[in-house]
Amino acid sequence: MFASEFLEKTMWYPTILGFLVVFFALALFVGLIWLLLGTNLGARLGFLISFTAVTGFGVVLTLLWLTTASPLNTIKGRIPEWKVIEIAKTPADATTAEIRNIEEKGTQVGKAKQADVKAAVDAALITKEEVKAEGPLPEDANKFARFATVNDYTITNTYELGGGIPNPLNFEFKHKPLFAVAGFCAVKDLGQPFYVPPPIKPNCADPSDEHAETGFLVMERDLGSIRVPPMVAFASTTLLFILGLCLLHWREKDEQVAEQRAAGTALAPVPVKV
Repeated sequence: MFASEFLEKTMWYPTILGFLVVFFALALFVGLIWLLLGTNLGARLGFLISFTAVTGFGVVLTLLWLTTASPLNTIKGRIPEWKVIEIAKTPADATTAEIRNIEEKGTQVGKAKQADVKAAVDAALITKEEVKAEGPLPEDANKFARFATVNDYTITNTYELGGGIPNPLNFEFKHKPLFAVAGFCAVKDLGQPFYVPPPIKPNCADPSDEHAETGFLVMERDLGSIRVPPMVAFASTTLLFILGLCLLHWREKDEQVAEQRAAGTALAPVPVKV
């Protein structure tokens, strides 16, 4: 754990080294089974049995990934999250046409949803600092950053608009975009010493102050693809498992035909010359 925190991340570690560890682990796991079966049943039959067994194990494993919330570090896609689109002075000034009338047609979210939106707002508005162990920051990491800490601003109102579950009977196969708009403002400096706790509900700074940042953060809900990779893995391993079963079945049929031909040749009368 300490090495992963302090070692410099390079292409060799952890990328190439990670692929090599997985490759050799699979090679040993599958190769030893193949070697054991090959010495007893022959190389071809041993390969077919080990191939079918491994793919069958893959079917069971990927089915568990698909149907349960596994605590292990299994393959998974993107988790649902809010994606920040832009910052506008007012919703009417936004370039996203769908939210220009969100204050009239949208719904004001409750505290539970507002906490979810608040996490995305904090990640966008707070300036991120580079951490040596994690490498350089992306170029757009601080694209929407306006404040140094979460105590420098407060959220006034949060609205949602759109969304819904598609109805296939109405030929709806995609989710409607869900937008959220969070109004924010810089907190008024009360001149209190650091040991005095801030007020429970901070007040916004004077809008006439040119240093007082105010605006609306426009976000769109990304539903993610958390179950897409295990679904693809389940479909792939199922096809390979069916292929392995078919190969074993065809080999058995060929052996039966060969045995029947050998038995017919052995029982056939031998012509006698007179």
